[in-house]
Amino acid sequence: MFNGNIYISSDHRGVGLKLYLTEMLSASGYKIVNMGTDNPKEEVDFPEITKRVTDAILKDSAARGIVICGTGAGVQIAANRYKHIRATRCERPEQARADRFHDDINVLALAADETDPEMAMACTSEFLETTFDAIERRVRRIKEIS
Repeated sequence: MFNGNIYISSDHRGVGLKLYLTEMLSASGYKIVNMGTDNPKEEVDFPEITKRVTDAILKDSAARGIVICGTGAGVQIAANRYKHIRATRCERPEQARADRFHDDINVLALAADETDPEMAMACTSEFLETTFDAIERRVRRIKEIS
């Protein structure tokens, strides 16, 4: 089981999915740090809530992050602006597994409007439990983009 901190945030459209994942992951023994927002009626810009997670990961390199907005695209784009952050928008568990294994993603982006909670949890589980295959060519490629 992944034992580092998991920083999670969402904009107003992703609050329900974020709270569901927070509850499920906490019940499974993961260390969850809620970076907001918790009010679906209070509009929050996705770049702001994404930066909270990326800043935390840049200070806590063993951590992982989960960012959620309506489409998942906005938070993915916002996260990938930061050096040493590798985010992917995920729709299927197999994708989360491959992206962790091959590309050492450290931030998972989810689409609250398009992903049911059980599928989001399946993607999150793969994201947290898959290890990076740190062979030379993959490490070299990660260095090239970081």
